[in-house]
Amino acid sequence: MKIWILSTVFILFLSCKKETEINKSSQNNSVSAAENSKKDTLTTKHQIKEGIFNFATDLCDNKGYFDENKYTKEELEGAHKLYYDLSGILLEPPHVFRLETLQEVRKNQDKILEKLDKEFTEKKISLENLKVVNIPYWQNVKKQEHKALIQEYELEKTQIKAYSDPSVLLNSSISKKCDRFVKALNSNDSQLTEEWRKLREEMSKRNSDPKRIMDEFENHLNSPDKKDYAILDLVVFGWGNCANEDIIRPQHDEKMNKEFNALFMKIDSDCDEP
Repeated sequence: MKIWILSTVFILFLSCKKETEINKSSQNNSVSAAENSKKDTLTTKHQIKEGIFNFATDLCDNKGYFDENKYTKEELEGAHKLYYDLSGILLEPPHVFRLETLQEVRKNQDKILEKLDKEFTEKKISLENLKVVNIPYWQNVKKQEHKALIQEYELEKTQIKAYSDPSVLLNSSISKKCDRFVKALNSNDSQLTEEWRKLREEMSKRNSDPKRIMDEFENHLNSPDKKDYAILDLVVFGWGNCANEDIIRPQHDEKMNKEFNALFMKIDSDCDEP
C-alpha cells in the first residue's frame, strides 16, 4: 500500500513538471513571436529608400527628398508638370487684338488651323502618356487637364474660323450662354453696332481707364473698317471671353501646392529675392 502511494505521488510530480515545462515553452514562443514582430515593424519603418528630386518654381531652386518605394522621379516630374508647367493657357493660337492681326489671320487661316491641329495632337499625346504619382488627387488633375485641353482646342479652332465667317458660331456646341454675341455677329449692321456698344460699355466699367475704352470705340465706329473692328471685339472680348469661362481647368491653388509638397519628406529651397 505504501509503495502504491509513493508511486502515485511520483507520477503526479512528473505530470506537474511536464505541464510547467510546456507552459514555459508556450510563454517563450509567445515572447519570441512578439519580439520578431517588433523587429519586423522596426525594419519596415526604416526601409525608406531616399531619393532626391530637383525642381524649380518662380523664384526658387528646390531639392525634394522622397521615398523611392512610393514614387519614381518620372512620376514626380509628371506631377510637377501638372502643378507648374500646365498652370495657364495650353495652346498658342494668334492673339488678335489689332485690325492688322485680324487681317493676317483671315489671310492665313488654313495654315494657322493646321498648326493648331498639330500642336493640339502633340500636347494631347504628351498629356495622355504623362506618368503621374498614383494618388487619386493627381490622377484627377490629369483627367481635368486633358478635358480642358480638348475644350480649349475646340474654342480656339472655332474662334479662328469666326474671324472670317461668324456664322460658324451658330452651329457651335460651345457655351450657349454666349448667344447674345452670336446673334449680334449674324445680324444686320444696326444690331451689330448696338451689341458692340454694350460690350464696350461693359469693358469700360472693368477698366482703370474707362474713357479710353469708349474713345477708342467712337474712333472705330467712325472708321471705314468699323464692321471689322466690331467683329474683332465681339469675337475676342465678347464670345471668346464668355466661352473661355466655361472651360473647366484644375485649380492651381493652395491645395495643389500642399498636395505637391506632401509628396516629399522634406524640401530644401534656394530662393532669390522677389
